[in-house]
Amino acid sequence: MTVIRAVVADDEPLVRAGVRAVLASDADIEIVAEADDGRQAIDLVQRHRPQVAVLDIRMPGTDGLCAAAEIRRTMPGTGVLMLTTFGEDDYILRALSGGASGFVLKSGPPEELIAAVKAVAEQAAYLSPRVAARVVAHLASTRAGEDQRVARQRVAALTDRERQVLALLGGGLSNRQIARRLGLVEGTVKAHVSAILAGLGAPNRAAAAVIAHQAGTHLPTSPDGDAPR
Repeated sequence: MTVIRAVVADDEPLVRAGVRAVLASDADIEIVAEADDGRQAIDLVQRHRPQVAVLDIRMPGTDGLCAAAEIRRTMPGTGVLMLTTFGEDDYILRALSGGASGFVLKSGPPEELIAAVKAVAEQAAYLSPRVAARVVAHLASTRAGEDQRVARQRVAALTDRERQVLALLGGGLSNRQIARRLGLVEGTVKAHVSAILAGLGAPNRAAAAVIAHQAGTHLPTSPDGDAPR
């Protein structure tokens, strides 16, 4: 596997050091730069062109939300993984619309952070199970969000194969992993994902994963980033 190059941004030095230590423990991940605010993170991503930017969702000045949107606009080859805490549901929803590919809790287990970075590097969506549960609960409690019934209706309108792909996508698998699981070529999976996004009215894979969680069709993700058989 090619080494995954990552930029880490968090305004709290201790948190940043912890993230660096966790990711550095995996031989497949290299931290190429660190930032303490969103503006610096954008500059470093444009300079180093990493596969993944790991961003704190709230930082002074240019926060993680603005940085994520700018990175996705100017560096679409870099996936964005957001670090969040409980109680930041509104921020997570805004980050979803801004193109973030993954969300993990700062208090989560180290192996989850590693799995999330690897999933995002593979252009997959990764939602920490606890983050997904809170987002789904938040959506269900607001008029603007899709409730469980509507999510299930949208998923039911997909083809059987598209629902299979959605379940794996919601579990954090990349196109390559889905293709291997279902015995398809990667290009076919990519076409299915495009049809799924259109059918669900989802702007990106992470948003589709949220709908999969709402509808109860996702598969849980294991620490190595692959869904259980």
